[in-house]
Amino acid sequence: MLRALDQAVEDLQSVGGLPLPLEAESIWEGIWHEEAHHSTAIEGNTLVLREVERLLAEGKAVGSKELAEYLEVEGYAKAAQWVYAQAVEQSREWSGAERINLTELRQIHRLVVEPAWLHSPPDGLHEREGPGSFRQHDIRPFTGGMTPPAFPEVPALVTDWLRDANRGPTSDQHPMVFVASVHARFERIHPFRDGNGRVGRLATNLLLVRHGYPPAVIHKRYRTRYLNALRRADRGDPEPLAEMFARSVTDGIHRFLLPGLAGPHRLVPLRSLADGELSGNALAVAAKRGRLRAVRRTDQWYSSRQWVEEYKQRRYQRG
Repeated sequence: MLRALDQAVEDLQSVGGLPLPLEAESIWEGIWHEEAHHSTAIEGNTLVLREVERLLAEGKAVGSKELAEYLEVEGYAKAAQWVYAQAVEQSREWSGAERINLTELRQIHRLVVEPAWLHSPPDGLHEREGPGSFRQHDIRPFTGGMTPPAFPEVPALVTDWLRDANRGPTSDQHPMVFVASVHARFERIHPFRDGNGRVGRLATNLLLVRHGYPPAVIHKRYRTRYLNALRRADRGDPEPLAEMFARSVTDGIHRFLLPGLAGPHRLVPLRSLADGELSGNALAVAAKRGRLRAVRRTDQWYSSRQWVEEYKQRRYQRG
């Protein structure tokens, strides 16, 4: 998978690199909806993708879930929007410039948790553990045996983590192996009272977009694989986690590349055909209902620009 990513990166660079959010708004929006859904779902949020899309696009709380769940998604989405906006600072070089700092890390945490915490703060929240502040409690051992460090150690450990995250990979280390190692190390520190998984994934995506990669979205169906990969990284083997990040980033690159490179009849992943008129989820629903011509391969749908255009015309005729 790492080789496939390297080839995809070369292809992306050949057409000018990762487009900015304003240059490929519909694709970035689709990734935004999916990340807000899947990253919060990994932590137990029960909103489905359709509910997330309506919430973020229209501000409507569709469904009958607890208010805290809608606020969790809103907070994550605001943080992800801020992260994506940093793609304007892209550089292929890992050294020579600061790619993430303490203020930004605190900002991500504040954006992620503040909406929900204002409504219902975690039990026993210390007065100095508010949004953007480090934890003032020790944390019980995780499943698998790893114990986060004592809370007085957190500031120094985060300082070291930021230094190494900005230093970048060694000369013989693949960038995704480096990113996986950095991500797992952040989760071991667990610097905040709550929200560490969401903040860690967003901080990882901040590094990615500033280095010309699309965000990595870990889908909820891979939650167990992701947690197992984190445990492997804790034991010194970041390769499985690196493979997960590489697969997601490669998929993201294809979403930007394929619509422009493929002819109108070429079958490409359905999500890459989303636009401002039809989201990826709307296309998937149409494919499942047989209204849009599509082919199911492994775990995703494929269609063509021609078939999507034909579906759009039929929609208008029905209306």
